[in-house]
Amino acid sequence: MERPLSFDTTRRYVRVTGERPDGFVEFDFAVGEPEIFVEMILPPAAFAEFCHANRVERLDAAAGEGGADDWNWRLADATRTRFKPQ
Repeated sequence: MERPLSFDTTRRYVRVTGERPDGFVEFDFAVGEPEIFVEMILPPAAFAEFCHANRVERLDAAAGEGGADDWNWRLADATRTRFKPQ
């Protein structure tokens, strides 16, 4: 029987994806696996505190991005896209 891969919950990742005009920091946060993340927004001071408290590993904004394909999409992209029936 194959031994399952371990999931290290002590590893925390942050990938900054943008900064809003009002100063809020947009970023991805992941625990254990950088490919499985949530999108978050915090003011700069709270973001710095969050990173310190979680002892995060910073990832490059382009890390993990594939080519131009259907899966290269983020929830934040919905704010800039109009969805209407064709």
